[in-house]
Amino acid sequence: MSPQRRARQKVTVTADLVILTIRADRLNVLLVERANEPFAGKPALPGGFLRGRESLDETAARELAEETGMDAARLHLEQIGVYSDPDRDPRDPRVITCAYLAIAPDLPLPTAGSDARAARWVPVAEAERVRLAFDHGDILRDGVELARDKLQFTTVATAFCGDEFTIGDLRAVYEAVWGVALDKPNFHRKVTDADGFVVATGGKRPTAGGRPAALYRAGGATVLSPPMMRSRRTGE
Repeated sequence: MSPQRRARQKVTVTADLVILTIRADRLNVLLVERANEPFAGKPALPGGFLRGRESLDETAARELAEETGMDAARLHLEQIGVYSDPDRDPRDPRVITCAYLAIAPDLPLPTAGSDARAARWVPVAEAERVRLAFDHGDILRDGVELARDKLQFTTVATAFCGDEFTIGDLRAVYEAVWGVALDKPNFHRKVTDADGFVVATGGKRPTAGGRPAALYRAGGATVLSPPMMRSRRTGE
């Protein structure tokens, strides 16, 4: 047997999920409490092993359905990246994971999957201060940063909203994900000037003590033109 063949190593593959939603005007991520070793009792991102003839996208979609009860076709789901550090998981054979970002509007209270004791929504700012199992802290940070960047150049912000929303609802998404306060008139102008970002439905929503707010739906565009550049200062 050649040295190259002797050096080959068996690996297993998982899909882990950074599932983001906005609850009470705060960006939240789904965390589970692991039921099994390694890291039993520790908070972690939901995920699971590739099964049978599944693709990784199918594994992610299955895990998403198990954790949220929602069809992946109704959510925004995309790869964050592959994590393959030899020391990321103490199990044998070695475990490599492909991480996914999932975004949906106001997801309900979660139900823990078969390999978790509990599942709950946690504000991202809080989750980033907690020591998560494996390298899930790194994956969470990468997923949140990907979401923040995507809001600049794509129309993914509408994935945080329902079928119909106001410009105020959309602004609340940007404020929650970016962690800044945005100028209302400036934001309204940028959104309505962007080609295919939103489309007016003709409907209106009553507001407390003010005139009804116009309702919009997601337009057909996927790329923002012009982009909505992220500011780290408030009021931009």
